[in-house]
Amino acid sequence: MKSMTGFGRSEVTGNNFSVSTEIKTVNNRFLDVNLRLSNELQPIEADLKNLISKELSRGRVDINLQYERNLDVVYELNRPLISGYVSALKQLSEDFSLEGEPDMNYIARLPNALIVKKDDLDEDFIEGIKKSVSKALEKLQQMRETEGESLKNDLKSILTNIENQLPTIENEAEGVTEEYFERLKKKIEKLLSKSESQIEIDQARLAQEVAYLADKSDISEEISRLKSHIEQFHSIMNEDGVVGKRLDFLTQEFNREANTIASKTQNLKIKESALVIKAEIEKIREQVQNVE
Repeated sequence: MKSMTGFGRSEVTGNNFSVSTEIKTVNNRFLDVNLRLSNELQPIEADLKNLISKELSRGRVDINLQYERNLDVVYELNRPLISGYVSALKQLSEDFSLEGEPDMNYIARLPNALIVKKDDLDEDFIEGIKKSVSKALEKLQQMRETEGESLKNDLKSILTNIENQLPTIENEAEGVTEEYFERLKKKIEKLLSKSESQIEIDQARLAQEVAYLADKSDISEEISRLKSHIEQFHSIMNEDGVVGKRLDFLTQEFNREANTIASKTQNLKIKESALVIKAEIEKIREQVQNVE
């Protein structure tokens, strides 16, 4: 299990270049790669994104890639600009009967008359960039694994807190039927005491009503499902690969069972334990958002 939060940095040097890469990731529902490259590196953008997508499945990825190339500077003539300028000077000389020749030094100082020749990306430089990104990804993954282990320990602790509430709920649930019987019987007796007519309580009918109410308030299935979800949660946390979405789904199931338990019974101890469980589930929800 890995966290979606992490950072990795690397530096690679070659004969005539140096490359440094920083990769930062935070949580996101999908893989969102933010890779800003100079125009010179645009041809390899797709390759770099493929390299990243093979290693990462979810998260917002911000990549800062810096490089220097130690190449000889070669200038080339901006022929269209110079040709147009010289033609304009000749036309000026003819139209106004002016003497003189164009000054080469002045022409050379024209903006963009001489432009730096861009060299094609050589294979060593391309491989250096890919190597730098790969090394940064490796360090990023190491940090994400470490953070993931910390998340796993936190989640295990929270699950233990939830499990510690279940015995109280189970013990209290066993006496729910008896509580309903006594509560309903007392209410009926109280109503009869205010009436002048002498009516005997139909014990069979009372038992039926109690059984009906007890069935509506039965939380044994919810307890069983909650235990099953906890076991699944532990199992998924120990798997490799992308598990965050499944853990998020189970968290929703946790919450559904806790809500049902709290709503089905009037037992104060059960309600208190259910509220504790809901508070712990909220902690799980926050932590799971960072799991890849």
